[in-house]
Amino acid sequence: MNELHVPLLSFGATDPTLSSLQYPYFLRTTISDYFQMNAIADLVVYFGWKEVVAVFVDNDYGRNGVSALGDALVKKRARISYKAAFSPTASITDLDNLLVRANLLESRVFVVHVNPDSGLNIFSVAKRLGMMGSGYVWIATDWLPCFLDSLETIDSSKNELIQGVVSLRHYTRESDLKTSFKNKESSKFNSYALYAYDSVWLLAKALDTFLISGENISFSDDPKLQENNRTTLDFTSLRIFDQGEKLLNILTATNFTGLTGEVRFDSDKNLINPAFDILNYGGSGSRRLGYWSNYSGLSIVPPESLYAMPPNNSITSQHLYSAIWPGETTVKPRGWVFPNNGKPLKIAVPYRISYPEFVTKDKGPMGAKGYCIDVFEAAVALLAYPVPHQYILYGDGLRNPSYNDLVNDVAQNKYDASVGDVTITTNRTRIVDFTQPYMESGLVVVAPVRQSKSSPWAFLMPFTWQMWGVTGIFFLLVGAVVWILEHRTNTEFRGSPRQQLITIFWFSFSTMFFSHRENTVSTLGRSVLILWLFVVLIINSSYTASLTSILTVQQLSSRIQGIDTLISSSDPIGIQDGSFAYRYLINELNVAESRLRILKSQDEYLKALEQGPSGGGVAAIVDELPYVELFLASTKCSYSTVGREFTKTGWGFAFQRDSPLSIDLSTAILQLSENGELQRIHDKWLSHEIGCSSQTTAIEDSRLSLKSFWGLFLICAIVCFVSLTVFFCRVFFQYTRYSAEDDSHHNIEQPEEPARPSRRNLRATSFKDLMDFVDKKEVEIKEMFRRKSEDSSRRHIGQSGNDLPSPSS
Repeated sequence: MNELHVPLLSFGATDPTLSSLQYPYFLRTTISDYFQMNAIADLVVYFGWKEVVAVFVDNDYGRNGVSALGDALVKKRARISYKAAFSPTASITDLDNLLVRANLLESRVFVVHVNPDSGLNIFSVAKRLGMMGSGYVWIATDWLPCFLDSLETIDSSKNELIQGVVSLRHYTRESDLKTSFKNKESSKFNSYALYAYDSVWLLAKALDTFLISGENISFSDDPKLQENNRTTLDFTSLRIFDQGEKLLNILTATNFTGLTGEVRFDSDKNLINPAFDILNYGGSGSRRLGYWSNYSGLSIVPPESLYAMPPNNSITSQHLYSAIWPGETTVKPRGWVFPNNGKPLKIAVPYRISYPEFVTKDKGPMGAKGYCIDVFEAAVALLAYPVPHQYILYGDGLRNPSYNDLVNDVAQNKYDASVGDVTITTNRTRIVDFTQPYMESGLVVVAPVRQSKSSPWAFLMPFTWQMWGVTGIFFLLVGAVVWILEHRTNTEFRGSPRQQLITIFWFSFSTMFFSHRENTVSTLGRSVLILWLFVVLIINSSYTASLTSILTVQQLSSRIQGIDTLISSSDPIGIQDGSFAYRYLINELNVAESRLRILKSQDEYLKALEQGPSGGGVAAIVDELPYVELFLASTKCSYSTVGREFTKTGWGFAFQRDSPLSIDLSTAILQLSENGELQRIHDKWLSHEIGCSSQTTAIEDSRLSLKSFWGLFLICAIVCFVSLTVFFCRVFFQYTRYSAEDDSHHNIEQPEEPARPSRRNLRATSFKDLMDFVDKKEVEIKEMFRRKSEDSSRRHIGQSGNDLPSPSS
């Protein structure tokens, strides 16, 4: 084909290895199995399954199709757990043995990729073995609908074999051309017949274009094809088609609408917009669950309606109708069971020496006991299926095991899972799957503490310097505002400038203790003072509480204040044997390995802390909070945690990657937490009372900053501003009235003078006059207005008398 330059069209070769790179003159006029296997992978992931068993015929068609399925599943973090291959000539006995072996495995999702002539034999054997009942999933490739669509009638015996099976069929959109073709054909046909019809038309249109273009058809000899005496094939009679490349280009450029829809090729010589119907067989026929297209994945609307929209392959956009599964149930099968081969789960349990409350060896039948074991057993009891398992102690019993090695052994399939105080870390999640954390954890620093005396400046610690500054400013501000509001009406706020200044300062700071002796008489002044006294009450209460907290914390102190001061020093640091904290301090916090000391038991904890750095011990210990809480419970307040938790982690159960148990157990752990069982287990094993205060809260946390009170200060400032605004508006109105009446009186007294700016008008605009007016008492202003009003009335009456005509003499 390639040597002779003759284009080859195929409407039935779906093998994904037949690529245009290897066979440039090969043109596939149907959909490649590459897309069909991607559709099956999307289907598997949509229903939440992680493993499938591939049942396939052992030829190029079957092997290459399953290989494409494996690649598609890996992209979705799923896999083929077992490849059940059988010969094209396999007998019923061979198929029986094949399915028996597959049934012993964990996965209950079977993908059948076989030839149509042997496909129903698979379902017949599966039904006889009880593998077509509830809990099983069977997914067939397009061979099944192609076989059934070609039958005139489907008898009940065949129909019974495929109840609950899900299958894929080439999607061909409905059109008038397709309907007309169906009406003309008297016999049944499948989708490959439509692709064959379009293939013939494709070639006819391409040849028509080729001949119209005026090209001559010519052939030439190929020197590579020489006579070979050892064979009867006449290679010398074969000729190269000189115009083969041009005909191929015309074929790939041809675009028309056929029975299958738009016939057009992409750059890889594949038909554009590959799509499949997803069928579910049940009852006497099949029903469509939805569609799959390479453009937008799974959907319940026809693919062509989505081509005008942006592509969306997100999980939330994938939708199908509900299916009827084997066993006539609509409940989605779990897709896996525990292997029916008599082997329980091998669960590695850390053989701890220190802190046996969490997990350790037990002489009972389970072989292990502790808080972690009880949590796991309680979670397993909530599952809807039994989980046979056995505990295997991990470690020599002389020291705590390495938890990194334990997780690695689970990842390497030496164990099925690990149950214990295993911390969930980033590196570990890359190789195993963890359940939901059942215990919160985090690294803390434990250090010796001593009694300490309070600082002579401890009374300043409750507030930050910003808080002190703003509070002082507001004391002066409120004092000044009240003085302004009370100055004109209250004699206690009057006097010499020196006396008034002293009054402002005294009144301002005496409100701190509610001991101010000056009374307020104005409404505005009382409003400001009432609000300010409320603010002072809040500040006083907060100051007292914060100072009490700080002095209490300062009773216990350590020269190690947290992880930062510990790292910056050069003192040795204690680490629990087997803890992940050893590598964390070295790799993440750049602590020198020479500073770390491995401690194997609680007694070594005590000894190392008592000796201290100068005596060959450690300055502090870095460990996880659950261990530290148990350690502090056994001390007499000689040690405490200092600083905060500098990591936030948790403990979980580790499983091999993609194990479905990790998901189900996570749900069970959440149920334990919600129903209170998790807390009861905690109280059973870890209910020790800790009699020592933990310095987990630094003094800085007890200090009050401005952000805690800015709302109060803002309200106080607004009230002061509004009160001053009302006050000055009132004063301005009085001053305007005073100036107007004064000018009027001056004009009446001096009518003969020409109109010119008077000195009184000039003084009215003087700032000094305004201040003098503001400084006057409110009583004086009212009295002045009263006298001016009376004078004005008398002048008005006198002027009216002068204007009357005198009596005639």
